[in-house]
Amino acid sequence: MNSFLKVATNPANQASARRASFLRTALAIACLIQITVPSLGQAAAANAGTQPQPQPNPAGQTPATAQTTAQAPAPAKPQTKPQTKTQPKPKTPTQVPAPVPIQAQAPPPPPAPIKSAAQARIKDVATIEGIRDNQLVGYGLVVGLHGTGDSSQTVFPAQTLVSALLKMGITVPQTGSNSASNMQVKNMAAVFVVATLPPFTRPGFKLDITVSSAGDSRSLEGGILLMTPLYGADGQIYASAQGGLVLGGYMATAGGNSKQVNHPTTARIPGGGLVERQVPYDLKQMQTVNVILNDADFHTAEQMAGAINISLGSARAHAVDSRRVEIVPNTNEDLAGLLDRVEAVEVEVYPRARVVVNERTGTVVIGGTVRLQPVSILHGGLSVNVISEVKVSQPNAFSSGTTQVVDQTTVQAQDKPVNRIDLKEGATIEDLVQQLQRTGAGARDVISILQAMKEAGALEADLEVL
Repeated sequence: MNSFLKVATNPANQASARRASFLRTALAIACLIQITVPSLGQAAAANAGTQPQPQPNPAGQTPATAQTTAQAPAPAKPQTKPQTKTQPKPKTPTQVPAPVPIQAQAPPPPPAPIKSAAQARIKDVATIEGIRDNQLVGYGLVVGLHGTGDSSQTVFPAQTLVSALLKMGITVPQTGSNSASNMQVKNMAAVFVVATLPPFTRPGFKLDITVSSAGDSRSLEGGILLMTPLYGADGQIYASAQGGLVLGGYMATAGGNSKQVNHPTTARIPGGGLVERQVPYDLKQMQTVNVILNDADFHTAEQMAGAINISLGSARAHAVDSRRVEIVPNTNEDLAGLLDRVEAVEVEVYPRARVVVNERTGTVVIGGTVRLQPVSILHGGLSVNVISEVKVSQPNAFSSGTTQVVDQTTVQAQDKPVNRIDLKEGATIEDLVQQLQRTGAGARDVISILQAMKEAGALEADLEVL
């Protein structure tokens, strides 16, 4: 104890002790600084850039002691390193979309046809099989004509009159001046009577009648048809006809001149027929309902079958061919109600392109759906006129010649210039009509051009010649 105090109280020893204490303190501070700086950097990286909050120094401690206290969590440093490697958000490898498996591409749908359809009810473009009209025909007499009836050379009007008189109890002598062969029938005419009997017609229903002359009568104007029975195809009487005639024309004759308008030998009797017997037909006997198209077309038949199925709510209709669609009714179904629903269905109708030509009258009717292909038309005409003149050749005076009648014939031929019509791709019927009118083509020329275009394949339509 005394020796320690002696050393401490020695001035030289005290100076050495202070230097040693100072060196130890500096060395400790340097070590602490080397340890503390890396720890702060690692903590900053772990906290994603957030700066650590400085902790207050405890009261009464030196700065070295405060730094040593702050380094207390240093042993947990090995746990922060794996966190820095596992904590970051997982990233998709390279954000590359997954490959889409290649699937077989379906073939492209066929091109839609040109819109040329028209909406129409089934009852307007089709009929029900078994439900149809029936034609009637009869033979009778028209009386009351004003001298325009059959002549005496026509035998059957007189025979018909004799038969009609016999039925009424009047006997006509066969010989003598008053015999049937000497009868004058100028005021009557033998006629044929035709009518159409609609389906489900009951007795008492009235029909329109058409009357046509069967002999050499000049006009039926002012005549009255006597009661005439009308027969069906089975030879049975289904109606009778009688009444005054209504003509759509007339004929006037005076002084050897005559004028005629329309056909005065054909007339009508509106409501002149009376049904006496109905055609028997029972809807209950129908096992299937067949709808018959007026114009055969597969596409229209398929469209009609689909529209009927949609209307009925079930697949009960199918197209059998291009003209017939078959419908299967349910058991004990009201067929009248079924037919009502079927006939009211509207379908798309695709009419066939058609050109109708009447060579007798020069009439040409071209439908709106007719298509034309590019074509060049050259049309000319050759007219030949043959003129015959009759001249009288007189001999010279005091000659032995005779007077002769001489025919002089002159033939004139004229070749008309050729007219050219060019129809390019996409040309319409209107373009064709305008070109024909521009060239001054007549009805006969148009008919010839259309027939030639059909043969060349430039007219995509059915050509019907009446």
